[in-house]
Amino acid sequence: MDAWIVWVVAACVLGAGEMHTGGFFLAPFAIGALVAALVSLVGVGLPVAAIVFLAMSLLVLLTLRPLAQRHRELPPRIRTGAAALVGRDALVLERIANDEGVGCVRIGGEVWTARSYQDDEVIPVGEHVQVVEIRGATALVMH
Repeated sequence: MDAWIVWVVAACVLGAGEMHTGGFFLAPFAIGALVAALVSLVGVGLPVAAIVFLAMSLLVLLTLRPLAQRHRELPPRIRTGAAALVGRDALVLERIANDEGVGCVRIGGEVWTARSYQDDEVIPVGEHVQVVEIRGATALVMH
């Protein structure tokens, strides 16, 4: 059997292994085996093809793997809309009393109806609070 066929089979096996692992670790070796197959097809001996395989695999591993790893990492989720308000500071514009059903706060430049996160807590005007949750059009806040 010709050496280039063995290199192609090795490249296929390594490529299939890469598809099952997904860590971009076997792909450089598959590429190295393909290059070694091309070199073997030209007619160089097995020792030269093995050196080409190792050199190409190492080169691809050191150059492309860091790029692949960077693309696998996902950026942190960006909260938008009402979800972006959770955790922000707010200023009480109207006294918040859950039992009376009153209260509003200013979050950034917007005025929101507000309720206390703790049912029995009454928060006076002018207090600084933190938004804990948004339910519909109402901000749940606490000291």
